[in-house]
Amino acid sequence: MLDFTAIDFETANSFRGSPCAVGLIRVRDGEITEQCHWLIRPPEAADWFDPWNMNIHGITPEMVAEAPRWKEVLPHIVDFVGADTLVAHNAAFDTGVIRYACAADDIQWPAFDFLCTLVAARKALALPSYRLPYVAASLGFSLENHHDAHADAEAVVKIVNQLAQRENATDVQDLAQKIGVRLGTMSLGKYSGSVAQSSSSRGFTPVSVNANADSDG
Repeated sequence: MLDFTAIDFETANSFRGSPCAVGLIRVRDGEITEQCHWLIRPPEAADWFDPWNMNIHGITPEMVAEAPRWKEVLPHIVDFVGADTLVAHNAAFDTGVIRYACAADDIQWPAFDFLCTLVAARKALALPSYRLPYVAASLGFSLENHHDAHADAEAVVKIVNQLAQRENATDVQDLAQKIGVRLGTMSLGKYSGSVAQSSSSRGFTPVSVNANADSDG
């Protein structure tokens, strides 16, 4: 069964542990069954907003002034995810948000298995860029509101479903294995990323040199 939870974070500043929004979408057998989106006040040690970040996602300090702090939101994230595998585009960033924010609050980070769709797309698709909008477009849909945490999480769901269909994969583990990607894991202070199991990518056509080409131009 294609069961998982897609996740996406936005951060207040250049420090990875400054979450200011999270989008979560639960998927059962490839279908969305529940979704949540929360604004977050970053941990007190990381509670400032950089103009660069605000320009990217549009979230301001005023918008999160009454939002719960990270350490209040984290238990709800853990409850929502349950035993699911997390899936994110550039999972190193999103799982890093969890780990760094927990470190900022001096609390233990939770245990999750996770799959990175950025790594999966690099293995499965031949694209000029593997940023989320490009991957979405290559799979036949547009991402209208990039850097909105909910919209980005929804795009992740569509990417997983499309790749699973292409690979005839039955679940997230099967998809990872068929593409050649290892699931990542984080638990009790330990971290192992979701990475490619080999350096080769499928879909690229080898380029041959034209012996008659103009060497000057």
